[in-house]
Formats: sequence, structure tokens, C-alpha cells
Amino acid sequence: MLLADLGADVIKIEEVARGDDTRSWSPPFANVVSDAPATSSHLPPESAYFLSVNRNKRSCTLNFKHPKGLEVLRRLIASSDVLVENFISGKLASMGLGYEDCQKINPRLIYTSITGYGQTGPYATAAGYDVIIEGEAGLMHITGEPDRSPVKVGVAATDIATGLYAHGAIMAALISRQQTGKGAWIDCNLFESQLAGLANIASNFLISGQEASRFGTAHPSIVPYQAFPCLDGFLMIGAGNDKQFRILTEDILERPSLSSDERFLTNSLRVANRAVLVEIISKALQEHSRDHWIARFTGKGVPFGPINNIAQTFSHPQAVARGSTVEIQHPRAGPIKLVAPAVTYNGKRMPVKRPPPWLSQHTFEVLLELEFSEKEIALMKEEGIV
Repeated sequence: MLLADLGADVIKIEEVARGDDTRSWSPPFANVVSDAPATSSHLPPESAYFLSVNRNKRSCTLNFKHPKGLEVLRRLIASSDVLVENFISGKLASMGLGYEDCQKINPRLIYTSITGYGQTGPYATAAGYDVIIEGEAGLMHITGEPDRSPVKVGVAATDIATGLYAHGAIMAALISRQQTGKGAWIDCNLFESQLAGLANIASNFLISGQEASRFGTAHPSIVPYQAFPCLDGFLMIGAGNDKQFRILTEDILERPSLSSDERFLTNSLRVANRAVLVEIISKALQEHSRDHWIARFTGKGVPFGPINNIAQTFSHPQAVARGSTVEIQHPRAGPIKLVAPAVTYNGKRMPVKRPPPWLSQHTFEVLLELEFSEKEIALMKEEGIV
């Protein structure tokens, strides 16, 4: 999707009858409008999950286990810059579509394999799922409250991070190809992406052997730096140095005695006396509403922010001012809203030129572009190849 946002013609190859699994991950889903294309009337409504990550793509259904379907795919490979696949390691090679096979068809091809654990090692042939990798690669161990069970992140953070790593690797490989004329095989996987995402937590262990633990919203090395309850909601507060702590206690909370208390004079002392300080601040904040404290914090130089629900997030003044959502016309669902591309270039946000495709929406036009005749296409459709 990120490549499509940049203007690439992304053709999503899907299974003929069901398509991408996420198409069936509903509810919620978008209602089908009365004037939806008749050729899509056999399909279920578009799931919100699928719509979230498939803008700017074309959909082509193909059974490439059939020799004729394999021919279609090979023609696509011959004319493409990038192939992205997420089969278990070795599966495509067993079908004659491994990197070496595709390189013979197109030596300039950037072949990108996204797997759970990578192309080598004892787990190479194991399937990878975000929530499993979150647990297996350390993220879940450090997520949640200290006195409760581990929890997963609220979205598929490991999947998203892996996609971002793959996107960057593809762009680098394209630059390399400009210099060498040769393609590359990119091996990107959830496990190592999550290891990289452990950041300073990984470094703490590798450098000093320090094992990590769960701190909820709190920071292991800075206090106060966590979510605090107000009378009617929560605020995230991050007093990262002694000056910010003095402003917090004296100017905002109006508890000047805290900044001179010997237990809280430095960050290291505040960390040592975390429990008692957090209790004091929590009691103070619960005396007033969240909006009262937002007004008190604003402009004082202490990092803070409300813990918003999703409705509050999208009505946030910054989200509104930046145009962080976009409304587009979908042929089956009518007008739908999507999160807009996150990056702007020279002050302009990348446009959403295509709505997420309905299943097989572009099969006919893609096959015509590959110079199959209408008769050949009709025969492949009759045989269930497309």
C-alpha cells in the first residue's frame, strides 16, 4: 500500500473464490450501495479491516497452481519491478516461483519475501502471526501492568513494523538496481523486525544483562512518566527532567513541597520512591476533570496529553487541521473514510487515487494488459483459473 501511495501500479494477486483472508474479517463492514456493480453482486460486504490496508491497489484473482495461471503470473513477473510474497519459506520455490526461478525470467526483479521467521534457521518453515511473534520475540513480556498477565498491543504492531521494514528495503533495492542493473532478494520477517523494535529494551539486556519487566504506561527509568487518572479520564504526563518536575509540582499541581522533598529531588530518587510519588500525583489529579488539567498544563513546558478514545482521536484539532482522513468513493460501499497517507511531500499529501478493490475487480484489464485475448480470458474464467 505504501508503494501504491507513491504511485506504483500494485496488482494484488488473490485466491479466486475467497480472496485475501481479511476480506472475511467482519463485522464491521461497509454496507453495499444499491447501485453497486452487478458483477460484484455475489460478494459479501467489504470488511473494514480489508479497506484499511488496500487503497490504491488493483485486484486480480488467479489460480497459479494451474499451468495456465502460472503462465499469467510469469508474464506479470517479466514486466514487474517488484514482487512481494508472504508464503512459507520454500513454498513458491516448490512451484517454480522461487527467487532463482523469477530472476531467470526478470533479472531486474526485486523479490521480497515476508515470512514469520525468515528464510533460514529451525523456524524457517513455521507460519508467523503477529500475536504469536509479539509473545515469542519479547514485546508481550514488556506490555501490560506489572502485577497482571502480559497483554498484546492494541493493533498488529509487529505486522505493521515488518511492512515498514519491507517498504524501506524495497526502496533501497530499487536505488541499488539503478547502479547495478540487478535485482535483489529481500528476506524480511516478523521475528527479526520485532527484535529490532525492542530498541533500548534489547540494548539494556545485550549490554548489561538487565532483564525487562512490565511497567504499564510508566517508564522504567523516569518518574513521573505515565498515565494518571483524573476525575473523568486520564492524562499521560512525562516530566523528563528536574526542571519539568518543578513546573509540574509548583505551577500546575500547586504542590510546591514536592519539589523540595528530599525523596524527589532528582530523577534517580524519584525512581527509587516511585510508588509514593505516583500515589500523591494521582490523588491530586483526581480532584478535577481532565479538561481542567489540560488547561493547567497547556503552555507550561511539561509534556502531556489526554488518553483519547478513537472518536476523540479523529476529532482532535490536529487531525482535523492536517486532513488526516480522506473520503473516497467506493464502487460497492459508496463514500467511505480512510486514514490518509501519513507523509506529505513539499506540503502536499499523497492522493488516494483508487479505492480498495473489490475481489477480482481488475482481473480482466490486467489480463488484457498482459496481451491475453478476450477469448483466452473467457476460457480461463470458465475453468476457474481466474
